[in-house]
Amino acid sequence: MLDLLIIGAGLTGLTAALRAVEAGLRVKVIAKGMGSLYWATGAIDVLGYLGVEERAVASPWERMAELDAGHPYQILGEARVRNAIDWFQERIEPSGLGYRSVDTRNLLTPSPAGAWRPTYLTPAGQRAGAATDDRPMVVVGFQGMRDFFPHLVARNLSAQGQVVRAALLPWSVLSEQRDRNNAQLAECVDDIHTQQRLVDALKLVVKPGERVGLPAILGRDAHAQALAHLQQGLKADVFEIPTLPPSAPGIRLATALRHALEQRGVRVEIGMEAIGFHAEDGVIQWVETETSARPLRHRAHAFLLATGGVLGGGFNSNPAGRFWETVFDLPLTVPQDRRQWFRPLFLDARGQPAFHGGVAVNAALQPVNATGDAVYANLWAAGALLAHADPILERSLEGVAIASGVTAAEAICSRDAATIQAG
Repeated sequence: MLDLLIIGAGLTGLTAALRAVEAGLRVKVIAKGMGSLYWATGAIDVLGYLGVEERAVASPWERMAELDAGHPYQILGEARVRNAIDWFQERIEPSGLGYRSVDTRNLLTPSPAGAWRPTYLTPAGQRAGAATDDRPMVVVGFQGMRDFFPHLVARNLSAQGQVVRAALLPWSVLSEQRDRNNAQLAECVDDIHTQQRLVDALKLVVKPGERVGLPAILGRDAHAQALAHLQQGLKADVFEIPTLPPSAPGIRLATALRHALEQRGVRVEIGMEAIGFHAEDGVIQWVETETSARPLRHRAHAFLLATGGVLGGGFNSNPAGRFWETVFDLPLTVPQDRRQWFRPLFLDARGQPAFHGGVAVNAALQPVNATGDAVYANLWAAGALLAHADPILERSLEGVAIASGVTAAEAICSRDAATIQAG
């Protein structure tokens, strides 16, 4: 029997699986879909904004103590969050993606719309776009490319004081086929001949002293090689600007984590939607997933729920005002009155209550009921489904995912061995 079944294959689930298998547990990951990394920037945000402040947080560690008492970071404590982020950085190093921080501070890099977005761990492919670099930049797009607009990016960056201009290259530099999304274009750039065509085309555009911003399509499996080829060919720093989904940097990170798990014998099974479970005397016995025939039961000594919040499909709602967690029907802090789910202003600076609520947990990250008792003795929860945080609004999504995923895995590993074996 498995020691641990993880439900969810996003950053939380994959990180928790890696930490648990390192500690010697037998682990399997199941998920309905590929996980939210395919829609993310590929950077690791720890804490970018606090409350209604418009100015980005300079250092996550200096402001973390100001978060609400129930926030996941407050439950975990700064030391555990720091240790988890450091652990992640060490484990992802063999991937060659080059995740780094700038001392203990956030780095501002361009968003898809040309805003400066604060992030803590930045992959090598995005770092040359930093706002702290006073060199001019040229933002280069491709004619007919969907969802990347270099002139919009340049105009917005210019309004914030950046010396920048925009340029367009022919689509044929990338591919002879027109209908290609960002992930497919990244695969095209894996090819050395495409890389050289891109270098030759950029030489006609880039001026001396400029750093070059491109949409985040610089390779999927050969990203480090593609980035190095462009920089050597242009004799200039090159950086990626995240695009709208699908996200090549996010896919690279997901692929690196899955590869690390595969090397350790962990199976990540996609297309496994959890639709039911069975518990006896407060202990979960199995979770079942939908198949084309009868449901498939997955048994384990411990279970970790990492399905995400509203946007990840971990929660659902109906017009009658019910708001529920989709696998175990855990208690949620979201109001059960639909009139309280949203504020009158869609873009209210305080965010929306529906996104701030979630699964309340104890110090060990076990879901609890209204009286503070663990709902199930062998169930833990981590990631964006945790209550009292709005990770997207705060720019803390990846930090919460890593810190809570690692901590939950360590809590499961540290359980009394006899308790785990008794199941």
